[in-house]
This record gives sequence, structure tokens and C-alpha cells, in this order.
Amino acid sequence: MKYVIGVDLGTSAVKLILINQEGSIVEEVSKSYPLIQEKSGYSEQEPEQWVEKTQSGLAELVAKFNGNVEDIEGISFSGQMHGLVLLDKENNVLRNAILWNDVRTTPQCQEIYDVVGKEKLLEITKNPALEGFTLPKILWVKENEQELFEKAAVFMLPKDYLRFRMTGQIHAEYSDAAGTLLLNVGEKTWSNEICQLFNLPETLCPPLVESHDFVGTITDEFAASTGLSNKTKVFAGGADNACGAIGAGILSEGTTLCSVGTSGVVLSYEERNDRDFAGKVHYFNHGKENAFYTMGVTLAAGYSLSWFKEVFAEHESFEALLDGIENVPVGSNGLLFTPYLVGERTPYADPKIRGSFIGMEGSHTKKDFARAVLEGITFSLNESIEIFRESGKTIDSITSIGGGAKNETWLQIQADIFNAKIIKLKSEQGPGIGAAILAAYGAGWSTSLQEIANLFVEPAKVYEPIAENVEKYKEIFSLYKKVYVQTKELNEELSKFRR
Repeated sequence: MKYVIGVDLGTSAVKLILINQEGSIVEEVSKSYPLIQEKSGYSEQEPEQWVEKTQSGLAELVAKFNGNVEDIEGISFSGQMHGLVLLDKENNVLRNAILWNDVRTTPQCQEIYDVVGKEKLLEITKNPALEGFTLPKILWVKENEQELFEKAAVFMLPKDYLRFRMTGQIHAEYSDAAGTLLLNVGEKTWSNEICQLFNLPETLCPPLVESHDFVGTITDEFAASTGLSNKTKVFAGGADNACGAIGAGILSEGTTLCSVGTSGVVLSYEERNDRDFAGKVHYFNHGKENAFYTMGVTLAAGYSLSWFKEVFAEHESFEALLDGIENVPVGSNGLLFTPYLVGERTPYADPKIRGSFIGMEGSHTKKDFARAVLEGITFSLNESIEIFRESGKTIDSITSIGGGAKNETWLQIQADIFNAKIIKLKSEQGPGIGAAILAAYGAGWSTSLQEIANLFVEPAKVYEPIAENVEKYKEIFSLYKKVYVQTKELNEELSKFRR
């Protein structure tokens, strides 16, 4: 029996899964690491933590594995997008990584529009200038840490840095590079034009490969530290959302994914590179060769629920917190939550907006609040679905993965708010499964990515929308959309009092 490993380098933890040729998960390990948040809006991590936790996680995975390590044929990666890792000419890390959920770069986003122009930027990168993307981070370092930036020889994205430490080889791949604002997404090349406009040497951008490409074997040192064979092949991997799409079988026209992690995404497959969403949603290269996907993002999806638990139910499990919410009626007894805890991405792209509970009264219980949080997260995701539908896309079936697929009531809430059939998969490890599928494809288990996905991806249950709930949620959703408009100015005023 042959095996592959999928490495999912997330924002809060690295998750490792070992899968056999039958598509079964044999072992899985998770290792967490901290965020560094020195100021309001700042979010960083120490890249060495990714390496150390992955090493220890792989060592634990191998120790639990009963087979021959020589049969573990390949490793591939899924990774948190947009994060900036800067290396000097000796390939040493110059500073902490600035992450996707860091929003310090509002001035740099305006600078990008001033220098490139909004229409030109959309034409080249297919995405607007948002604080989370990589180019604004590069410009922030260039402007605020000039001496350090002058030492920079190459930038890397998080999972690409981890892969470099495993192989000694520096690469980027298209699905992650698409989130930098430096890639010509349609042409699949780094944009000379954008590099020149900001006086950035093109050598700052690493060589590009496909997600399934073989990029080397693990080094003797990494093999010794993990127990893996130094013959283990390493494949490039993809951005977490691209891998989540592969791991959920979103590989053909008309398929759509809802994924709730720290952030939440609604992602739809695209064959073409020329659809026009006017920058309202992201438009990225897929992990499947010569394919694309469009995507809306809720910045604080799962994070909203974990924040609520930590602040108001610290000693409860998630299961205990959500137990009984099925008995709370649609609309949480008149309580409405907006999940703007760290700003918002789709459809507002607003780093200053913050969350709200609207309609609180003395009779509300913790269960009302818990259900309102789930409904608010789902309303935010529904704004992306609304954009896709308005563009002419038919969305009547959605595969749900991640935190949003772990609770039956939440899955039914999604079916009712999205007014679509929700498919829950037997395995909810979407990005890690996607990374493993890329490793299996790269290792030659099949000549078809779809064929391997069909083996690895298995539906477990389908949730149908309940007509009565759909109508109630349509009414509440129209109220939800008013909250942003009516609290925008208040939040801008309040922002001067934040840390």
C-alpha cells in the first residue's frame, strides 16, 4: 500500500494527514502555534514556529504509522494565503511573517490605486487592493523598515517557506501567487509592469511552478528529524482555498464550496480567466492546472465563534456551547450579529468596520447569542452567494467543509439562509485532503486529478432548505445588510479609541 501526506499550514495550527491509496485517512496530527498581535490591526507569526511544529507533527505521525516509511511516496501542502515572509540573500528570515488578517496597510492600498489605477490593477491581477494581500505588506516594510527591506532578496508565502525548509528549494505556485497582487492571473506570470511601477526587482518574486509539480525530495536533516525517508517526494501544493476546493471535489463548472475556518469563504469553480466581477469577489488561479475560481471572504467566520466562546464561555466545549441551539427559533429571538471583529472583506473591503449584536434584551440567553453568531456568520457568507447569483451563476448545491460542517443545526442554517442543498462530506479536512490529492496526482496515482478526488471525497449527508425558514431568513437578511450601512460611521469614529 502506498501513502501520501497532506500538510495544511493554517493560521492557528498545522494539520497533518496521512492517506492511503484507497482514500482513507490512516493517521492525523495537529500542532498549534500563537499569533503575535502587538497593536490593533497587526497580526504576525514567527516562521520558525511553522517549521518546528511541522517537524514535531510529522515525527508524531510517523511514530504512529505501522507501515514502511519508504511507502510514503509524497508530501504536498495547503497554506494560509497572502502572508509575507522576507528572506535575505543567505535565505535567512528577516522579520516575523505579516499575515493575511493584518490590516495595517490601508495607506499602501491607496498608494497601489494611485500608482497602478483601479481598472489596470483589476485587469492584471483580477483583484482589488486589500490590506490582507502581499504587495501592500511589501510596500509597508519598504516604507517603514527601509534598512531591513534593503536586505531582502526574495519574498515567500507561508507554505512555500515551510516547503523550502523541507527541500532547500525556493518556489511559488500559481494559486497562492494569485493572492499577492503581483501575479498576472490570466497569463500566469509575475507582472513586470507592477514590479517596475513600485521599483521592486523581479528577483524578489520566486520561480513559479504548478501546484502538482515535483519540486524536490526532503533533505537528510529534515528526514532525520521526522523519521521520513529522504526519498520522499515533495510537491508544490496550493493556497488553502484552492486546496479546500480540490479536497471538496470543486473541480468542474457549477460546483460551489462553503468553507469555515478562522475566516470563511464561498468559492465557485471557473473554467475561464476573463469573467468580470468588477473586483467584488476574488478571482484566483485554481490548484487544478489552467482553471480558476471566484471567491468571497468573511474575515472572522470561525474566529467569531471561537472569540465568543473564549470571552463568554471559556470553560465550555464548542459542543456544550452549541448544544440546544436547534431549539432557538430562526432569528435567535430577535438578536442579530455581524461578524466584523477584524474588519470585513466581501462585499465591503472595510478594515475599520467592527461587529455588533443588535436587538439585545434582558430575556436573551447564551443559546440565543450562540445561534445569532452562527446566523450572522452565515449571513455574511450569503452576501458572496448573492453576488455570484446576480452575475448569472446558478447555485443550488453547496459543499460545506470546516467548522461550519461540524454542527447539524449550523448545516441546516446554511441550507435555509443560502436557499440551497448543503452537502456534508465524510471527511471535513478539506485543505489537507486537497494537499494530499495533489501529492497523489504528482506521484502518478492517476492521470486525472478528478479521478483521485472522486476516490478521496465522499458525501455523508445532504441538508435540504426548509421553505418556511428560507422566507424568514430572507427577511432577516435584508435587516442584516442594513447594519453595515448604519454602523459604518460610528465604527470610524470609534476606531480612534482602539488600542
